[in-house]
Amino acid sequence: MNRRDFIKRAVLSGAALALPLGADSLRSLAEAAGRPDLAVARGVPPARITRAAVAELGGMGRFVSRGDIVVVKPNIGWDRTPEYAANTNPEVVAELVRLCYEAGAKRVKVFDFPVNDARRTYRQSGIAAAATAAGAQVSYIDDRKFKDTALRGQLLKSWPLYTEILAADKVINVPIAKVHGIATLTLGMKNWMGVMGGWRGRIHQRIDESLVDIARVIRPSLIVLDAVRILVDNGPQGGSLADVRRLDTVIAGTDQVAVDAFGTTLFGMKADTLGCVRIGHRAGLGNMDLSRLLIKRVRV
Repeated sequence: MNRRDFIKRAVLSGAALALPLGADSLRSLAEAAGRPDLAVARGVPPARITRAAVAELGGMGRFVSRGDIVVVKPNIGWDRTPEYAANTNPEVVAELVRLCYEAGAKRVKVFDFPVNDARRTYRQSGIAAAATAAGAQVSYIDDRKFKDTALRGQLLKSWPLYTEILAADKVINVPIAKVHGIATLTLGMKNWMGVMGGWRGRIHQRIDESLVDIARVIRPSLIVLDAVRILVDNGPQGGSLADVRRLDTVIAGTDQVAVDAFGTTLFGMKADTLGCVRIGHRAGLGNMDLSRLLIKRVRV
């Protein structure tokens, strides 16, 4: 069985939402400490489960302070409408914008560096309209705003990064979960390619190490993984509804590695099979061992 068939079967069988069980003592300690490490909300509509997942982590007020300039960074890479699961769900993005303003944000910015034409992609994805209606400042990438940034990574020593994400008071990463022809999966850390300038094709030569080097510098206050619909084949662009599975799920957390580690389970994979998760864990960027995390699951 090839990888694509395995992913499809795993999702259809329900293995995608299986949670690894940790020791009872570890869970008790985590519960005593308070909030979960990850919140997994299932239900409809997307805005409601987004709000529920953030609430389980302590609410947006835990992450955004009054007067903050916040960047909400979705995946707006492709000229596809939401049902094709190529871009972050617009309802998830809009709800996060609303939550930021409710927490007192001064301004919320939404942008990405699409592969397809930016205007078509922003429009077709539904994100421009939904985020604007929620009060966000939606903008196209301005090439003049990339700045060579010291990374001091294992592979990348510097790279042009988008200054608006570096200057923000808070960053919320909002990727969609989908397969990727080169990276295997595109989840949270892969979403940082949307704030990278320069020749991004070079990153694909050693993509896992490169993503971890970028993730060391861009530390989001919150990650919200959109799994309302996931793309299980022909990623990252898709184009057929047969490639899409509806899970009506949102995962929220503060650990980039942990969120991506959980994201692998949506496709019936183990966390350590995804290179950037494995490398990020070893580098101390986060924890991929889901059995040692408190994961709160809610239905709404």
